[in-house]
Amino acid sequence: MDPAALKNSWAVVAKAGDEVPLFFYSHLFLSHPEVREMFPVSMAAQRDKLVGALGAVVSNATQLDQVVPFLQQLGRDHRRFGAVAEHYSAVGASLLATLQHFLGAAWTAELAADWAEAYGLVSTVMVQAAEESAEDSPAWWSGEVLGVDRRTMDVTVVQIRPERPLEYQPGQSVAVEIPYRPRRWRYYSPASAPRDDGSFELHIGLVPGGQVSGPAVRSLKRGDSVRLGAPVGDSLKLPENGRDILMVAGGTGLAPFRAMLEQLDRRMRPADVPRVHLFHGARMPWNLYEHKRLNSLTQRPWFSYTGVVSDDKSYPGPRGPVGSVAAGHGPWAGRTALVCGSPGMVRHTVDELTGAGVPVADIRTESLGTTTSAGGPQ
Repeated sequence: MDPAALKNSWAVVAKAGDEVPLFFYSHLFLSHPEVREMFPVSMAAQRDKLVGALGAVVSNATQLDQVVPFLQQLGRDHRRFGAVAEHYSAVGASLLATLQHFLGAAWTAELAADWAEAYGLVSTVMVQAAEESAEDSPAWWSGEVLGVDRRTMDVTVVQIRPERPLEYQPGQSVAVEIPYRPRRWRYYSPASAPRDDGSFELHIGLVPGGQVSGPAVRSLKRGDSVRLGAPVGDSLKLPENGRDILMVAGGTGLAPFRAMLEQLDRRMRPADVPRVHLFHGARMPWNLYEHKRLNSLTQRPWFSYTGVVSDDKSYPGPRGPVGSVAAGHGPWAGRTALVCGSPGMVRHTVDELTGAGVPVADIRTESLGTTTSAGGPQ
């Protein structure tokens, strides 16, 4: 394979913008109509997720060893869409047809062979990981909604119990499909430490224009059935070295930290619990939806909490972006910083913390193992 040829050709194709996924999906659905049911009814939100991820990964297939864990997780994750080996061949054929269409005369026999070889390597890693995963875990779990608490205008707390054990660690996320938006999966992080009955809590925030968050916040009710994907992500978790912790959460980014706090509070010996300072930020004070519970937890000698509001000038407590407030309350030398929230909030907080002297190596943010769910909805 010629690494430069792969990258350069993909860069040329990517310049065509939205025309690329339009051609790709048209080719895929016309040539293999059986795969259409794996995708959302409306493709408006899908855009270039599949073809974009494929192009970016396959064009770097010569560095496969660097992305093997990513590809393996992608393969395991796609089991919930019903993806099998034959589907990978269909997707590969449409990817090559798309490249040929947009490259025109530049699509030579040599380049075609390079892309076919690269896609073959990538798809093989994904298929093998999916097959190995099928030996000891289901493609997805059925779950029942046990209770729904509309905590604020923008936040709903949902209790879910899977029909079979779903083992996760605080800080991981699970993909959720609700009955009101079939084939549109969204990742949520359980907000409770693992329970004896297998149930867990989700914090779902209303996202303006969100395809799933709206019906999830407004319509989910007790007794509804949901589908759940396997837990993913291992970058946002309690440090194992016993270091003290700084937690910075924006909105429902609080969820994984709630689970971690429960996990810490269960430890039998207080001496084994690190000191934790949690900053939770919201635009308005009523969206500090766990304020009372977190304040109550400050009775523990190891925990302190600061609620931060950005958009209400009358708020008597700390005001401003939560990342700025947290950075200003330092120094945080010797602590592991955990950050979770919207992408913009996370970027800003990381910048603020590093600007305040926190080493990048001491900052952890959420990573689901897959940047997109390339074979289906997000």
